[in-house]
Amino acid sequence: MENKLVITRQDNTIISAFFEGKDMVQVSLNASEEEGILGNIYLGKVKNIVKNINAAFVEIAEGRMCYYSLDENRYPILANQTQEKEVEGRLTETKVKVGDELLVQVVKEEVKTKAPVVSSNLNFTGKYVALTYGKRIIGVSSKISEEKERIRLKNIAKQFESSEYGFIIRTNAAYMPEEKIINEINKLIQDYEDIRKYGVHKSRFSLLYQTPPNYICDIRDGYADHVDEFITDDKELYDHIRNYLERYQAEDKEKLRFYDDQTLSLGNLYGINERLNHAIRPMVWLKSGGSLVIQPTEALTVIDVNTGKAIAGKKKVQETFLKVNREAAKEIAKQIRLRNLSGIIIIDFIDMELTKDKELLMEEFEEYLKKDPIKTTLVDMTALGLVEVTRKKVRKPLHEQVQELIKTTEA
Repeated sequence: MENKLVITRQDNTIISAFFEGKDMVQVSLNASEEEGILGNIYLGKVKNIVKNINAAFVEIAEGRMCYYSLDENRYPILANQTQEKEVEGRLTETKVKVGDELLVQVVKEEVKTKAPVVSSNLNFTGKYVALTYGKRIIGVSSKISEEKERIRLKNIAKQFESSEYGFIIRTNAAYMPEEKIINEINKLIQDYEDIRKYGVHKSRFSLLYQTPPNYICDIRDGYADHVDEFITDDKELYDHIRNYLERYQAEDKEKLRFYDDQTLSLGNLYGINERLNHAIRPMVWLKSGGSLVIQPTEALTVIDVNTGKAIAGKKKVQETFLKVNREAAKEIAKQIRLRNLSGIIIIDFIDMELTKDKELLMEEFEEYLKKDPIKTTLVDMTALGLVEVTRKKVRKPLHEQVQELIKTTEA
């Protein structure tokens, strides 16, 4: 089974779709001219402090305010810091005040009426490692389960221990040669030191670091070692991807392929539009005749499992319930990733009488969720039989991406 990342442009939209065999398992949409702010680092200015929520509002561009938690940001890098503190090279707890200029990174995009969230805990992310200013721990992705490999990776990072920053070893680093990981760590340290040294002397609202476009992040973050091909039919995108691979992931540059067929577009070849339409519908049919109803709300996402036609004429009802629930668990894990659902997800499986059936369902569901590259946690089954899942937010859910592009097109 071949894994492919298909990157194409339709009108003013860049579509990045990851396929495992014939299945589209992950997709993201972005307006061609859109420049996202998530991950960007700015020299911002503290406009006001709200004491009752222990937060500040930091301006990163003229009139663009962002939420800044004072509890979570103990070590701001201030433009008006004394030279003595800069030379000291150690984390110094500092309270920000109105008028201060400081380095901040956007860690959450704006959501409806909520402002973007910025942080002083700067992160510099590579393919194998993330450097974390303000957090001096050395951590290893929980998806790397072999203890011997976890110890090896920690020992590599320990060679670069600092009083200012730590490292998170990413899943991509598993079983990679030490030299590759060390080379990337050195690059990340250089990026951090350059911004720390020169960023504080830039003019207010300067963009000091810009995160790569989403389709490049998909290449960087999407387990490139498990992807056989990166395919695009757009010359401009092809050149951008090739330049990125040559600079940061030279070992993967042979996987890049330009699709050049005037009779059949790349999007049509993979049926991307049809698959997108299915991915935003609330109803998903199961092969057994059962169905899922997926309803995102403001606070959480609710998924209801229905027996539908699966129960018609069946005598062994409990066996049928288990069969439909097991099929639903596999499909739900797939839909969560495909639709990029995040936050709290509540699933109402079909109620089963036997404890052993419930335990089997939960065990299998947890295994399916582990395949998601984004951290997804199966919390528990409540007394009412509702299953709670949480998933880390990375970008907006697919239905919001589609709605935004529709608004952009209509405007």
